[in-house]
Amino acid sequence: MEFLCYHRDRLGSGALRDELAEDHWSYMDRYAKEMIARGPTLTDDGDTPTGSVHIVDLPDPAAARAFAFDEPNYQAGVYRDVLLRRWHNVLGRTMWDFPGGRTGGNRYLVLGLGTRRGADVALPADRDELIAYGPLLSDNGSILLGTAALVRAPDPDTARAILTPDLYADVEVHNWQFGGRPL
Repeated sequence: MEFLCYHRDRLGSGALRDELAEDHWSYMDRYAKEMIARGPTLTDDGDTPTGSVHIVDLPDPAAARAFAFDEPNYQAGVYRDVLLRRWHNVLGRTMWDFPGGRTGGNRYLVLGLGTRRGADVALPADRDELIAYGPLLSDNGSILLGTAALVRAPDPDTARAILTPDLYADVEVHNWQFGGRPL
């Protein structure tokens, strides 16, 4: 089962995040084989982390909750909240398989939340810029709760346009970058 985990940073937690960097990397190293995508969300200037996205393939919702809530930054109070949802990998690949590579262009996390009339399930017409894409689901996979995508786009408005806004109570767009242990 695939899950999207989005930890949102608590304001002013940057120093604590920096202090725990190796603990975070060591924890995530344990899940390297299960990772579909990962990386920080950032402020508009791209300099300050605002959260951390991990899309992982885990056995069940209990394993996903353990992954999300045992994470060292969460345990230490870096994060203010966690969005954890079952997710379906419509593209069937990892971020490392994205033909556009790790660098070049602006990257965004796009979340369509609080469905009113379903969610975007079919792939958008312009698939070439999609890094990861799929519906957010209930734990048992039977209810559509939204859509999550990682996308390369020239600007936030273009990134937002991959979703049908009328289907959601809110569409969030966050600057995002490819993650992983720094080389």
